[in-house]
Amino acid sequence: MRVLLLEDNLSNAEIYQMHLKKSGFAVDHVETLTETEDAVAVTDYDILLLDRQVPDGDSRIWLSEVRKTGVSVPVLFLTVRDTIEDRIEGLDAGADDYMPKPVAPKELEARIRAILRRPKEMLSAKLVCGNLSFDTRHRETCIDDIPVKISKREGCLLERLMRRSNHVVTKTSLEDGLYGHGEEVTPNSIEVCVCRLRKNLEKAGAKVDIHTIRGVGYLIRERVIN
Repeated sequence: MRVLLLEDNLSNAEIYQMHLKKSGFAVDHVETLTETEDAVAVTDYDILLLDRQVPDGDSRIWLSEVRKTGVSVPVLFLTVRDTIEDRIEGLDAGADDYMPKPVAPKELEARIRAILRRPKEMLSAKLVCGNLSFDTRHRETCIDDIPVKISKREGCLLERLMRRSNHVVTKTSLEDGLYGHGEEVTPNSIEVCVCRLRKNLEKAGAKVDIHTIRGVGYLIRERVIN
């Protein structure tokens, strides 16, 4: 999942980024609302983590204006402003949740997953396709309930495909979800990762197929056996 973190405290930002990346999230970090606006304009994020008070303003006010344009990306506020009035203002501005600082990284991850489970069933903690399952909380891949070892990158790819099983996921979307800004992405990075994932799943007996939709992206679906 692709996360945008607005945090002007570099020490806090480093802690959040390190934990979330270890858990399989692709995290982009910005320090101002201007940078936030620029990032959101060019990237489809799964969730925004916003510090309330940053050098160029109050992100609550920014979010309120953004919501008026119809943008529905989930938002979680991280802030030292924790009175009841502050929480009400933040939620009324369009936030999905509100966490007071200091923020425990494990709770932050749990809150993110809770928010992402709300919109629809495909955002549940356990994803299933045929005899293949992926536990998004523990980052565990299983075939017929037997754990299968795949790389962290392959797990991130598999999660993104399974969240849209039976639908095409574009190559651009996969690149955005698996790599943060500044990370080097070669022209065939996704192809190589898909190839390795296919081989590992096939070797372990997964009854699914990852189809290449040329010029568009990839699709995972349960294998039909005649």
